[in-house]
Amino acid sequence: MKREVYSEEHEDYRAMIRAFVEAEVSPVYDEWFEKGLVPREFYYKLGELGIFGAEIPEEYGGEGLTSYKFQAILTEELARAAVSFGGSSVHVGLCLPYIRDIGNEEQKKRWFPGMLSGEIMFAIAMTEPGTGSDLAGMRTTAKLSEDGTHYVLNGSKTFITGGVHADRVIVCARTSAPKEDDRRFGISLLVVDTKLEGYSVGRKLDKLGLRCSDTAELNFVDVKVPVEDILGEADQGFNYLGQNLPRERLGIAVSAYAQAKAAVRFAVQYTKDRTVFGKPVASFQNTKFELAACQADVDAMEAVVDRAMEAHDLDELSAADAAKAKLFCTDAAARVIDRCLQLHGGYGYINEYPIARLYADNRVGRIYGGTSEVMKMIIAKDMGL
Repeated sequence: MKREVYSEEHEDYRAMIRAFVEAEVSPVYDEWFEKGLVPREFYYKLGELGIFGAEIPEEYGGEGLTSYKFQAILTEELARAAVSFGGSSVHVGLCLPYIRDIGNEEQKKRWFPGMLSGEIMFAIAMTEPGTGSDLAGMRTTAKLSEDGTHYVLNGSKTFITGGVHADRVIVCARTSAPKEDDRRFGISLLVVDTKLEGYSVGRKLDKLGLRCSDTAELNFVDVKVPVEDILGEADQGFNYLGQNLPRERLGIAVSAYAQAKAAVRFAVQYTKDRTVFGKPVASFQNTKFELAACQADVDAMEAVVDRAMEAHDLDELSAADAAKAKLFCTDAAARVIDRCLQLHGGYGYINEYPIARLYADNRVGRIYGGTSEVMKMIIAKDMGL
């Protein structure tokens, strides 16, 4: 079926990203993979290319695009090459909408230029050692000083993507006690300068997959955050998080679909080239059946993400719709990638083959951004159950 969500402008953007990946990323990616980190200076190249400015309003130097589709194309092209831009995916995909949608004029003027150029890299810190999907249970606190000039931040966060290279971190912290009938009340979003005294990066976490994406623990000990750096209204942070979570979950669904599509492409090529018993592996009926089933799953995922992207751009993507897309695509992608790895045989288990990296990278899709179990709870609630 012909895919109709992308225009000629989108495809021109795709061609630019593909050429950049082939020239600047693929030749050095094995080195990044071994180090488990994308070089900090690489982000300046992304800034020069305009990757960070697509959704920044024109009055601040960006392109002013409102469609999610450009971000989706970037995700698809990175999966196609089985590479990553590291923690920069969070910089644009998650953090930028918070600044754009709830930041005030002074904050936008202060942060957007650096976001666009790559000089100021953003991360967002929600998860804590004892608090994952239950965000309302977070224990990190930010108490307003007696003179009202700053918040005193104390606590810790974990699993923070982009945490090693970040220059600013949007920290979710409790500024007031929860209400008896609303435990979500009292959470605020603070933009924390990582150079402030009392801020420290703990361990860079050694992950199963997404090895080039710097993921870290963060610690805050009496960090003084100026009141000018709070995003939106105090105590209303959970509402802001809720507004952006559908986009985050759409992004995970798109990533899962793109990884599955890439896995099929790699498997088709490998089975055509690989000879067993004097015949290409692709010539055996089992191989044909397996890849046909995988392609059908990929087509179904494509239909789901395309529909979700259209809904997002119309501001009609509900929490339940995003949960459905994430749940379906991450589950389906896991099946597809596993079957494609199987068709590679022993070579599929070797990291120098892209299918192995896709297999490891894909697994977290059913965990972060809300686990599959949480997605089912959201969907069931929407069903009136």
